[in-house]
Amino acid sequence: MIKNNSLAIIILLFFSFITFQITLSAQQDEGKYVIVLHGGAGGFSKDADDSLKNAYFKSLEEALAIGKRLLENGGSSLEAVEKVINFLEDNPLFNAGKGSVFTSEGKHELDASIMFGKDLSTGAVAGVTIIKNPISLARLVMEKTEHVLFAGKGADELGLKLSVPVVHNSYFHTEEQYNNWLQSRLPKLLGETVGCVALDKYGNIAAGTSTGGRQNKMPGRVGDSPLINAGTYADNKTCGVSATGIGELFIRYTVAYRISALMEFKGYSLKQACEEVMYKVLPDGAGGIIAIDKNGNYEMIFTTSAMFRGVATSDGIFKTEIWK
Repeated sequence: MIKNNSLAIIILLFFSFITFQITLSAQQDEGKYVIVLHGGAGGFSKDADDSLKNAYFKSLEEALAIGKRLLENGGSSLEAVEKVINFLEDNPLFNAGKGSVFTSEGKHELDASIMFGKDLSTGAVAGVTIIKNPISLARLVMEKTEHVLFAGKGADELGLKLSVPVVHNSYFHTEEQYNNWLQSRLPKLLGETVGCVALDKYGNIAAGTSTGGRQNKMPGRVGDSPLINAGTYADNKTCGVSATGIGELFIRYTVAYRISALMEFKGYSLKQACEEVMYKVLPDGAGGIIAIDKNGNYEMIFTTSAMFRGVATSDGIFKTEIWK
């Protein structure tokens, strides 16, 4: 009788453990996800040609769909951020990857950074000239080296060593950007830097930013996009942020980290922190940010006339916008 009771207890404990594991798995699978992206903040007229406006909306929707699909199927926020930015880097409408602006020497120097909020791991590259997708090399810096930021020739050589896709510098050239450079030789209007922030089903936040910089910039100039704390930040305890705008201002005011710090140390909500920084710290017209907090709240705030942006959530939201 005692043996039978012991056997029954063992069987009961076994099935209780299995039930617990199934329940835990179901809870994990049912976690919420959110993804936001931007294609830059700046001046884009509502009177622009309809075909151009439609091209931007279509591109934003396609990029958003890539991230949503990955998160929906249980993919990581890190993967979603990288793949969304890859798509935008390959799209000549944006100032990242193909379609990047020109330096004063008539060449292209690209920057990118990525951060994972689970352990604050980061990777970044600045001034790369042959790397097809800088955000992917930034992720490899994070995962394959003990460092955070590689720049210039060293970053290009690391890309060759790690076998990422490389191209001739002329690959980034588009006739539209070239003509803009020839005709203006003035700083490019803000806009078209790309970024993405995601919260996956497992509660992990990732953020990334990629850019070709500013039109007609001095060779070697680096903005906020490859700088963790300035243009990119992610921490599971608070939020993830990607910025776009006048890089020098975002560096000076450590914008991305400042938003997180206001939440961590002063108890601000994501909305309060973003509005504090964008409306009270930065001057009007500085640019914009996208952000997601640990609870899935999101913000897309800008002080320019437009910001290419989009959001998708597990609750069914899927929208892209340009103007206020």
